[in-house]
Amino acid sequence: MEESDVEVLIVGGGPVGLAMSVELSRHGISSLLVERHESTSIFPKARLLSTRTMELTRAWGIQAEVERAGMPREETLAVGVGSSLTAGDLLHAMAPIEAYAPQSPTFTYLCSQDRFEVVLRELAEAQPGADVRFSATMTGMRTTGDGGVEALIESGGSARRVRARFMVAADGARGGVRRELGIAVEGPPPIGHMVSIMFDADLRPLLRGRQAALYFLLSDPPGAVEAVDNRRRWMIQTGYDPAEGGSLDDFTPDYCLRTVRNAVGVPDLPVEVVGTMPWLQQAVVAEEFRRGPVFLAGDAAHVCTPQGGFGMNLGIQGVHNLAWKLAAVLRGTAGPALLDTYQTERRPISDRTAEESLNNALITFTMMEGRLSFQEAIARQAGRRLAEGLVLGFHYDSPAVVPDGTPAPAPEDPYLTYVPAARPGHRAPHVWLADGVSTLDLFGPHFTLLTPEGSGWAQAAKQSAQDCGLTLEAVEISTGGRLASPTWAHEYGLTATGAVLVRPDGHVGWRRAAGEPSAAALTRAVETILARA
Repeated sequence: MEESDVEVLIVGGGPVGLAMSVELSRHGISSLLVERHESTSIFPKARLLSTRTMELTRAWGIQAEVERAGMPREETLAVGVGSSLTAGDLLHAMAPIEAYAPQSPTFTYLCSQDRFEVVLRELAEAQPGADVRFSATMTGMRTTGDGGVEALIESGGSARRVRARFMVAADGARGGVRRELGIAVEGPPPIGHMVSIMFDADLRPLLRGRQAALYFLLSDPPGAVEAVDNRRRWMIQTGYDPAEGGSLDDFTPDYCLRTVRNAVGVPDLPVEVVGTMPWLQQAVVAEEFRRGPVFLAGDAAHVCTPQGGFGMNLGIQGVHNLAWKLAAVLRGTAGPALLDTYQTERRPISDRTAEESLNNALITFTMMEGRLSFQEAIARQAGRRLAEGLVLGFHYDSPAVVPDGTPAPAPEDPYLTYVPAARPGHRAPHVWLADGVSTLDLFGPHFTLLTPEGSGWAQAAKQSAQDCGLTLEAVEISTGGRLASPTWAHEYGLTATGAVLVRPDGHVGWRRAAGEPSAAALTRAVETILARA
């Protein structure tokens, strides 16, 4: 039997597993990704890429490619509510893009998962140190005496034994790794048995002036129609109730065709039903995100309802948090306790996001049950369409953050409203510099120190990098020139003698608002973040 060693084994080749492969390669870590399916997803599944995920596509150099594969941004945030797509009672509302776009160099975007995965796979396969294998199944696994993991991988009729220092299980909610480890999930029971029906029809002539990304309809049966490309590719989500005798057997070709035509409101609509996919409407979070050398990611760690489009994004942000920590431990620049902060940091935001997705789903169910008027429903749905406070405003409290004693922002609506803050633990804010450069563009797979030009902290950072034995890039921002902004220091809470240390995942790890440059202080902060006792 063939045997091989790799630093990280990734199980699952969906968007989360592929993102982990990309991130590990950026940090110089070798990985093997195995996916049992022969190719990327053929079903749209998730569609919404949050602002934070789009920031990562910008960092990976694929933002333009993702936008070409997706829908025009002006069509992505509209929502509709009515009895059918063509009914006179259909209400249409657009979320206010302009009010929230300045918070980032990019913005939320709709790109269906089947197309997004193709872009991610091509990127992952092109990276050094990455081995991406589809039609490959992990059939067995065990932890080893040296603290690693050994797995049996079957592909093309042959078996291969793989030894890895760590494993990342991104094999989905129904994947086997979490169950193999005996890790339970927490959360309410499923709130609905759902079926997604993908169909092909030219609805553009019927939807002029009322195009939206999502329509909630009280048709027969009630459901939600999602625009996949707002042209010919669409998906309707509807459900059945086993307690009332409903089952998947009800979804015959004729029933699916009738469901689509009722949702559109055209009895003889020319339409092709492309396929169906059953799923559970639920919101649960794993009790543990780590067991020894194995880490859960994506739906293996947390499942959200689709309302809000949080699930895929939550998983991608999770592996972005984890990858640099695995790399630091593998390279010997961090203590093993740093890996414990993956759960410490990601579990609270996972709990909150799952809960918010459940709140969104309950609003939809209330409307479907006729307990909200269309006017009330459209106001609530449009008001929850953007969630910048949730996806950008969260922060980490863990040993990998050095607090500075300042309070966190407290917006009136923390779901909707994002208040930029460079407080330790928060995502470092976006500020435009000269020539179309964002402060976010300065961060890479390394620590970054931002400081005003002439503060003296750049020299301290150089000394600290030597003392710590790692890459620490110091960037001085001036009031003129290429990296210039007259306001960034104020927005980061710094004086002319201040500095802020940004972790490889773009979150602030340490900040000193003012003071004499000190390599020793900076070294202490780095060693604290990296759990170097």
